[in-house]
Amino acid sequence: MTSTSVRRHRATGLVVLCAALVMTGVGYAAVSGTAEAAAPEASQQQVEQGRQLFLEGCATCHGLGAQGSSDGPSLIGVGAASVDFQVTTGRMPLAQPSNQAPRKVPTYTPEMVAALAAYVATLGPGPSIPSDSDLATNDANLAEGGTLFRTNCAQCHNFAGRGGALSDGKYAPNMMKATPREIYEAMLTGPQSMPNFTDATMPAEKKQAIIKYIAYLQSASDPGGLALGSYGPVTEGMFIWTAGIGILLAASVWIGAKVR
Repeated sequence: MTSTSVRRHRATGLVVLCAALVMTGVGYAAVSGTAEAAAPEASQQQVEQGRQLFLEGCATCHGLGAQGSSDGPSLIGVGAASVDFQVTTGRMPLAQPSNQAPRKVPTYTPEMVAALAAYVATLGPGPSIPSDSDLATNDANLAEGGTLFRTNCAQCHNFAGRGGALSDGKYAPNMMKATPREIYEAMLTGPQSMPNFTDATMPAEKKQAIIKYIAYLQSASDPGGLALGSYGPVTEGMFIWTAGIGILLAASVWIGAKVR
């Protein structure tokens, strides 16, 4: 009798435990299912809005399915970060084909840009828009950022981030107005002639260090006086030499005229 009651007690506990687990699972599924049902609805609305904006303003060059054409590259797999960079900086939409899309006042609002990015992100896997933690530079190493910038960026963007000429009418843009988000996205996606630096090639902490150094360049003073555009010692030296010789020649002519 004792043995039977023990067996019944153990079996009862097992049944109660299983029932509790089932009820917990059902309750969690009901709650999470409700939450998940609302989220995709909002996301789908944003994607649909982005699709409409794409068909109205982008499909002419990039194709109805974003497959690309002779006037624009394919957008399949470029990711949301690429769209956010190009449209937020006003480089897209492009008024007419050219060697390089210049920075200008953006055409779309931030909400419209987010919708476009959400739609293009559904076309294929690609870099996503960086989060606030990706852009945090409080713990970044400024000195390391300077070294990384001079090693990877200065050849095109100039040692002071003021930009420079490239081949075939292209150029590396001036970085004095670039935001941390734009810089991070540019490194992720490699717009125009720029190579892309994935997280495997350049970890997030190194990108943050570069962003911190560029922010330093944007606010740095010119203790030597007139910066002359910060184009470098050769260009600045040539300017000073030419201007100095010109002034001396003008002074010589003036003195000679007075003597006569």
